[in-house]
Amino acid sequence: MFLLVHGSCSIAAMAKTDSKNKSVLRGLCDYLALSGWLLLGLFGCGLASAGSAPNPVGMTNNGLRFLHGEGVPRDLDRALIYLCAAARGKQGAAAFELGWLYYRGRDLPRDDGLAAAWLREAERLGEQVPPRVQRDLAEVPPEPLRCRTRHGSDLPVADLRRVDFLIAIYELAPQFELDPGLVLEVVRAESNFDPKAVSHKGALGLMQLIPATARRFGVDDPLEPIQNLRGGMAYLSWLSKRFDGDLRLTLAGYNAGEGAVERHGGVPPYAETRRYVEKILGRYAASVARDSLI
Repeated sequence: MFLLVHGSCSIAAMAKTDSKNKSVLRGLCDYLALSGWLLLGLFGCGLASAGSAPNPVGMTNNGLRFLHGEGVPRDLDRALIYLCAAARGKQGAAAFELGWLYYRGRDLPRDDGLAAAWLREAERLGEQVPPRVQRDLAEVPPEPLRCRTRHGSDLPVADLRRVDFLIAIYELAPQFELDPGLVLEVVRAESNFDPKAVSHKGALGLMQLIPATARRFGVDDPLEPIQNLRGGMAYLSWLSKRFDGDLRLTLAGYNAGEGAVERHGGVPPYAETRRYVEKILGRYAASVARDSLI
């Protein structure tokens, strides 16, 4: 997924860093890696590159791997996320692939407006479009550049930060034996993908961890996105095991605490918690029914 001098992140950087900053450095390494950043082995885990742009070539390659099932299970949702992020990063090959997908109309519904928009963008970025395709689309007015899923919804590609979080959720969730689609809906409900969100009760970050829960699951900085995702997923996974995989009780515990679920012998009679559980279950069930996590 990325070019990373891993030893510089896990060994050299840690050796040069005092204990107070190790967790921050580790979180940054995770974030850069999961976002597909190109690290060239500069100081530590690439701190000198921290202002660099995400690596669109790596994202394009990942998108093509998931699109064609090369070494990984074929996953159109995941392919779209990577290709859209890469195309927004001015990667012509990704823009061409998106245009071709909309032009062919096999994996995605045919959309000549989007096909024309992405193929013209690919040409602008130096890619060659077959003359026959150029003739077919010559009179088609292009739409604004968008990434539309097979179910008609638009990916939020204008916000590259959100795309990074989608990628991170896909990569991290299986490590905690969680469905990425469920984690995505929890993040949507908790913070709407705002990594700096702070609730009136003091819950923090993408998955709205209260300080005690953050400490419990080893999160040093709840406002650091990858640390927050790891901590929130660790808590969700723990709750799932505690409640024998009962998704309704797991979500209720995430909102109200496992103690409240146990005291009431089920979903607590709190209006906020009940709305929270039903909202996430409804959205998650819809994504499963249409076989799409985005």
